[in-house]
Amino acid sequence: MTKLVTILGGSGFVGRYVARRMAQAGWRVRVATRRPNERLYVRTYGFVGQVEPVLCNIRNEESVRAAIAGADAVVNCAGILAESGKNSFNAVQAEGAGMVARLAAEAGVPHLVHISAIGADAEAESAYSRTKGLGEAAVLQAFPGAVILRPSVIFGPEDEFFNRFAASVRVSPILPITAANTRFQPVYVDDVAEAAANAAMGQAEAGIYELGGPDAMSFRDLMTMMLQVIRRRRVIVNLPRFAASIGATLGGIAQTLSLGIVKAPITKTQLLDLQHDNVVADGAKGLRDLGVQPTPMDLILPSYLWRFRPTGQYDAIKESAKGLRGQE
Repeated sequence: MTKLVTILGGSGFVGRYVARRMAQAGWRVRVATRRPNERLYVRTYGFVGQVEPVLCNIRNEESVRAAIAGADAVVNCAGILAESGKNSFNAVQAEGAGMVARLAAEAGVPHLVHISAIGADAEAESAYSRTKGLGEAAVLQAFPGAVILRPSVIFGPEDEFFNRFAASVRVSPILPITAANTRFQPVYVDDVAEAAANAAMGQAEAGIYELGGPDAMSFRDLMTMMLQVIRRRRVIVNLPRFAASIGATLGGIAQTLSLGIVKAPITKTQLLDLQHDNVVADGAKGLRDLGVQPTPMDLILPSYLWRFRPTGQYDAIKESAKGLRGQE
């Protein structure tokens, strides 16, 4: 009988790539999501009936139990970058992660993969990193044989990193950032998905893996690379921490008053995380230990950031035309 995998958060940025990978490997895929009727597009990741969205709220134990019933593997991709309503960092990333692991163990699921993040630390000042650390501890206590993946910032067509900054410079002559020297090691979303799929299929030893791409760069250098890809010249301004903190406070107020319509450019939690490098630790197990070859950023970024160029998809054509006129 074809094996079944349940993916918590399977319709999100990382989860949908994991779903595709598992479907391509021939597994039946159960995408656990709070709004299954709005996530019917996941069915296109496999053949008819292979991939199905099911109702599940990681804060509700019975819905999680039902979602993982009969599964041969569980992948927990559920996570948030900012709190909203009842979806607090603690509820989703700490309590929710522990519940998934406990229920998977009770159900006798052979393989559990948990998506965490580099910087996860139960003692961290940042609520995001602290709850990621608490979630890891809860997972390992309930399911010692779990595979925990800690990616650095994840890039890809739907990311909220490069897309966000590229969009902002379309209307501004400057690009304000903070903690310009903080180092990141961006990892391609499909590499993370391949690692998760390999682990879900039992091709990885239990333990913690830190996932980063081939390049570790400062925040400023990443923004410089992004500007080169979208062919725009902007002044990168490194805001001091106090100025960024004021911006985070005002942005949070605006987001609250607008009921989430206006998004804060940076949150206080993100500001705290920016004070620490986000790179793979020396000696840590990584992508290659999971059978994945890291993908360089320069192979992927132009494939989706082209829309932020001055003339979008026609930018390259215009440059070629200039070259032709110069030869006349």
